[in-house]
Amino acid sequence: MCFPIVGYIMPRNPKDSKYENNGSNRRTHTYMSAEDQAAGKKSFWTELEITGTIRNLSSNLFQMTHLTALYLKNNSLQRLPPDICQLVNLRNLDLSSNKLRSLPAELGELIQLRELQLSHNQLRILPYELGKLFNLMVLGLIGNPLSKDIMNIYAEPNGTQKLLTFMLDNLQVTTPTPPPRPWIPLARPSSTRPACIFTVMCYNVLCDKYATRQMYSYCPSWALNWDYRKKGILEEIRHYSADIINLQEVEMEQFYNYFLPELKQDGYAGIYSPKSRAKHMAESERKYVDGCAIFYRTTKFTLIKEHLVEFNQLAMANADGLDHMLNRVMPKDNIGLAALLQTTEAAWENTPADAPFVQQPILVCTAHIHWDPEFCDVKLIQTMMLSNELKTILEKSAQTLKASENVNADANSIQLVLCGDFNSLPDSGVIEFLGTGRVSQDHKDFKDFSYKQCLEKILSCDKPNEFTHSFKLASAYNDEIMPFTNYTFDFKGIIDYIFYAKQTMTPLGLLGPLSSDWLTQNKVIGCPHPHVFSDHFPLLVELEMVPTVSAPINGIIGHR
Repeated sequence: MCFPIVGYIMPRNPKDSKYENNGSNRRTHTYMSAEDQAAGKKSFWTELEITGTIRNLSSNLFQMTHLTALYLKNNSLQRLPPDICQLVNLRNLDLSSNKLRSLPAELGELIQLRELQLSHNQLRILPYELGKLFNLMVLGLIGNPLSKDIMNIYAEPNGTQKLLTFMLDNLQVTTPTPPPRPWIPLARPSSTRPACIFTVMCYNVLCDKYATRQMYSYCPSWALNWDYRKKGILEEIRHYSADIINLQEVEMEQFYNYFLPELKQDGYAGIYSPKSRAKHMAESERKYVDGCAIFYRTTKFTLIKEHLVEFNQLAMANADGLDHMLNRVMPKDNIGLAALLQTTEAAWENTPADAPFVQQPILVCTAHIHWDPEFCDVKLIQTMMLSNELKTILEKSAQTLKASENVNADANSIQLVLCGDFNSLPDSGVIEFLGTGRVSQDHKDFKDFSYKQCLEKILSCDKPNEFTHSFKLASAYNDEIMPFTNYTFDFKGIIDYIFYAKQTMTPLGLLGPLSSDWLTQNKVIGCPHPHVFSDHFPLLVELEMVPTVSAPINGIIGHR
């Protein structure tokens, strides 16, 4: 028989114990009176219970997509229609004490489910698709003739999660690989003036330590495994073949034993630093600390000097006894890593045959800013300290170049590329400060903490109530080009950036977004994924740089 859906059950009030169901204190019922119905009162409910030896379910039920709980206990259901997947908001589904012999694979689409009761049915097998129910906390299976293998896993401590992991790991991957990300041309290179054209990549590779099933429970454990992901990440890096590669969340051991030897084969050299806590650890633990890496193509660039920026050290040095500098900023061990590079002859195009080539200095910096949204003040302070440190590095680098490299450069002629995982959205104080060169002293991201006395020592204050920096930077990416650089179930947004010196560099093109159609059609709810190896997408921009160094001190810029 087919059960007609009726509309007289009112929302249950968990505080009202007047209408308890079978002694349960979990569910209460309120019924609309005949008078209310006659008066045309509208009913709405988010939970529904159907009981009474029901054998079949009306298709009308699956149009009630607002439901968060559906209780079908103590009926005579022999099958559950695949249309159950339309109830996408279900948190609770009780199918216990029916006559179900099988379950539709579509049940695995109900990823919001927290509780699924299947006890006392006639289930002999479970679809592996149940492994996709990564939010599930309670699973009832007793009283079913399921195999010993399944029930043994289920009986273990934390058996529900172990069983879900087992099923997801054994679910066949049918999702096709994503289509290639498009290349978006922005400008044509100049053919009349000397120019250095190079590509820059920024990529948070998600270190092994953070890639846990607890964090990314929608991803099979084999696809979270570093030995699987590292091959895909390296293949991706090689595919895009950037001239400068900036990586975040690289473990020390992986840099020295994997990325560096592999990329050396492709003509790169690299520098690396782990986060600050590594210096206080034993060697056996230090190798698992993540940090930042910069690789550069040796045919285009040579390394003059590397610089490490430790935010906790800068916070301590500039705290002046201020509690929130010491208690909020200083404990965070995030870092920035900078490489002062110089161009080679091969890096330049359109240089006259009789002219010396330009040894143009360029400072490349990658940073990984603190992650927690509750610490937006820390993110902003770290970024402001970074800008001041870069200014100091540029000033000292100019003096070094004059003294030892025979280049007549000042701080303004050393060009800057700044990129990284800033863990900050485009409307944040961090990105406002980097992109506009200024931020108000009472910006909301300071969270009513008074950092003024510390920051006034560090930064310029050209205008009242503003902190500023002198770099003229532009972001290669914006939300019109790429809606998100970080893509997980709980968060999707732009937090990775490539900034370049907008007065001397022109973006010629950049790598577009991962196909939104592929994500939607294949119900990819978050990354990592068997075909996507980090929760971040790599950014890639092609830049044209014009020389800014003036005539050399001794008349020599570089020999052909």
